[in-house]
Amino acid sequence: MSTLERVRQRLKAHPMALDAMLAAGVLVCMVAGSFVDPHGKDGVTWGLRSPDGLSLVLIALGAAALVLRRRAPRTVLAFTGTVSLVESVTGDPRAPVAMSAVIALYTVASTTDRPTTWRIGLLTMTVLTGAAMLAGPLPWYAQENLAIFAWTGIGATAGDAVRSRRAFVQAIRERAERAERTREEEARRRVAEERLRIARDLHDVVAHHIALVNVQAGVAAHVMDKRPDQAKEALAHVREASRSALNELRATVGLLRQSGDPEAPTEPAPGLDRLDELVGTFRNAGLRVEVARADHGTTLPAAVDLAAYRVIQEALTNVQKHAGTEAKAEVSVVRVGPRIEITVLDDGAGEHPVPEGGGHGLLGMRERVTALRGTLTTGPRYGGGFRVHAILPVDNRSGAEGEPG
Repeated sequence: MSTLERVRQRLKAHPMALDAMLAAGVLVCMVAGSFVDPHGKDGVTWGLRSPDGLSLVLIALGAAALVLRRRAPRTVLAFTGTVSLVESVTGDPRAPVAMSAVIALYTVASTTDRPTTWRIGLLTMTVLTGAAMLAGPLPWYAQENLAIFAWTGIGATAGDAVRSRRAFVQAIRERAERAERTREEEARRRVAEERLRIARDLHDVVAHHIALVNVQAGVAAHVMDKRPDQAKEALAHVREASRSALNELRATVGLLRQSGDPEAPTEPAPGLDRLDELVGTFRNAGLRVEVARADHGTTLPAAVDLAAYRVIQEALTNVQKHAGTEAKAEVSVVRVGPRIEITVLDDGAGEHPVPEGGGHGLLGMRERVTALRGTLTTGPRYGGGFRVHAILPVDNRSGAEGEPG
């Protein structure tokens, strides 16, 4: 962050200090303008003059009031307008006290609505300009009187423009946030509907074929001794029903796979006992991986063992895809009481995907861990890199009992 940006942030955090600086700048401008004389002997020429004491006092009062312009904008406008009105009527030579009223009018216009800006702006312009023309020491057509009219109009217009732009930017921001929330809600709704549909399909497949298998198995057991031929026929029906159930389950679960996903393996599900083999495949691909384990002697349930393996696999895949060619990964598996903790760190400079942005791997990890009553946290590391941390229960029987049948 640059020095200018730091100063800007600090001033935003202390608006009173910013207003004090503005008041000081306006004071300097008004004091300097009070010593300038635009009326020379030969027309409009510039020279020096000596302002009277009352003008200097009014200048100081008008500038000091601007310190409170954010807290009480209309009160400050009324005070600076009164000060400017007194100066317009009594000041000879005229001092630019109306500058404080212009700043106050700008503040009111930038913090209120347009109809109020029109009413207050026209009232300020009319009162100050009319008093200067009718009761001031200068002729009504003097340039100082016309300047009051012009500068008050500019102040009200600029304040209204700033307010309109601020409201426009806020509306765009709110519209973007609302669209983002709507998109996320629609995505969650569609995911929930798809899961419900697949769950119904799985229920129908399992319920129908398991019921059929149960009936045929009962028939086979009943006639096994007396009518073996009929028992063989019943067992053939059991085999056919089980094969049909497997095919339908494979087709239904296949809907959950992404295009390009490998086919379901026929070998036993992998676990942490194959961690060295998994890490070796990534090392052969050029990724530097270090492994630290403190879970020796721990026997994990099959579901937990598979979830731990998949978390490490997906995390290392993300490192290889997104962390850059020079990245190094660290994998740790630690037994902590009734839980096992899996941590995968990398020091890469790339950007990992987030679940909201289409990171299906992170979503899959989170759902897999949550299904086992575990927790998963992911996010960038301080100083660069990414961190994946999963906590899984060593004994997930309580979690399995709470799942629907």
